Amino acid sequence: MTQSPSGPSGHPRPAGPGTGAPDTVTLDDVRDAARRLAGVAHRTPVLRSRTLDALAGTEAHLKCENFQRIGAFKFRGAYYALSRLAPEQLARGVVAYSSGNHAQAVALAARELGSHAVIVMPEDSPRSKTDATAGYGAEIVRYDRYTGDRAALAQQLAEDRGLALIPPYEHPHIIAGQGTAALELLEETGPLDVLLVPVGGGGLMAGSATAATALAPGIRMIGVEPEAGDDTRRSLAAGHPVTIPVPRTIADGQAVDTPGALTFAINRRLIDSVVLVSDDEIRAAMAFAFERLKIVTEPSGASALAALLTGRAGPLPPRTGVIISGGNIGLDRFLAVMAGAGG
Repeated sequence: MTQSPSGPSGHPRPAGPGTGAPDTVTLDDVRDAARRLAGVAHRTPVLRSRTLDALAGTEAHLKCENFQRIGAFKFRGAYYALSRLAPEQLARGVVAYSSGNHAQAVALAARELGSHAVIVMPEDSPRSKTDATAGYGAEIVRYDRYTGDRAALAQQLAEDRGLALIPPYEHPHIIAGQGTAALELLEETGPLDVLLVPVGGGGLMAGSATAATALAPGIRMIGVEPEAGDDTRRSLAAGHPVTIPVPRTIADGQAVDTPGALTFAINRRLIDSVVLVSDDEIRAAMAFAFERLKIVTEPSGASALAALLTGRAGPLPPRTGVIISGGNIGLDRFLAVMAGAGG
């Protein structure tokens, strides 16, 4: 089994499943997640645009996870993780922490599997996301994202109530589930030369890179972060996870202050680079998606598209994949973001 090119830190990429590394997720894991998600998660469309191709100088294939259940890729990992729990644990319930999309995903997955979810959410989460989470039947516990410790609060709830903690990205089943988005993309398009993926906690990238580098060993994996939230870029440069101040950005789904240990371990091996986009560039990408592609994206969902449109990823090879990670945004906030508010 030959190895594919090295990532930015010089560590060799695993060529495929079965590497035996204790801190990794394999293509087999992603495929198992795909089997469990079949008929439950949506197989989201891949959008093409000649206008976009001409602007970007590449044949762009957009994996539109804004059409996924709950409006974002997060349902994939949440459902797979919950589906792996023992029946007695599902009966006791689960707890998660999230700014919105993972919250909705866990809430819906719990309902689908006959469980109950408690969700720790920031006080300033977009109303559309909190309303949807409550609508799926979850109990919501609020906290201040700038002063509170969401992970500690969720851990305490887990211990006090006997709940299973379902983190937003730092879990192998979550990562494997998220990787099914890239798996589906490559099954539809065939090998791609490069894949642009939004990076928050790193779970979508870790899962996508696991699937993509196994299926297309020469592919370049490029992560995209908001300028204010470049914790993964800094961590890759340092060679270990680093913590930054809680980011203030319109891309609330990417407002993460440090990558997870597991996601970083995978991404350090598999991704080639991380590029940054500004809030204004994200706004422009959201406007382009709305006006020219006829789709609605939330700010985090448009960050990889922003990198494509601005050329931040540099000159691109002939065939490029882009993951549009979500579209959870209410009308009021969409208009406010377009007017320059937020962040």
